[in-house]
Amino acid sequence: MVNYSIMLTSRLPAQPKTRDAERSRAVILSAALEEFALFGLSGARIDRIAERSNLNKRLIYYYFADKDQLFQAVLEAAYEKIRESEKKLNLQALQPSAAIRKLVEFTWTYYLENPEFLTLLNSANLHKARHIEESFNARALNSPLIELLGEILEKGRVSGEFRGGIDPVQLYVSIAALSYFYLSNNSTLSVIFGRDLMTPKSQSERLSHMCELILGYVLRN
Repeated sequence: MVNYSIMLTSRLPAQPKTRDAERSRAVILSAALEEFALFGLSGARIDRIAERSNLNKRLIYYYFADKDQLFQAVLEAAYEKIRESEKKLNLQALQPSAAIRKLVEFTWTYYLENPEFLTLLNSANLHKARHIEESFNARALNSPLIELLGEILEKGRVSGEFRGGIDPVQLYVSIAALSYFYLSNNSTLSVIFGRDLMTPKSQSERLSHMCELILGYVLRN
């Protein structure tokens, strides 16, 4: 692949002003998110991202050396968005069981409202998560959530509400998986079971089932 970052830098004007640069990067990332969500990393094309963003392709290569670097930046932005949304839940102010229920509800709703996040994860996994592995920012964003979840679990254990010995990483993986698998595979599951799993009734039943399943695991019997 031609390295436009080397070939074209000399043709570009001096580095844009900070505000213009931030705006251009945001527009590129938004257009790239749509492209990667539709076509995955392998099928995405910089030409189409340029068209979507209404920016010159040379400018995209000015900010991002190649498609892989752009995909990594999109992943970082996607993780930052969900982590920032989780912070707004203020889980630490809730009683432990209410906090866990709210996290389950949030995860389900977020995945429903942001299907592009799931398709990005699918594409990242197809490439063995190398873009996330190379991104300190993406990995660091997950640490505060797991730390907070650990604090909630310990608070519940001390109060006698939760049983002990629960790994916050395993718990979060289970919470995410219960939503992720259902939504990512709803087409095949609906056909196999002869039942539309995306009707409002089915979605409500699924959320209730997930909450009861997770709370049934953490609550002391």
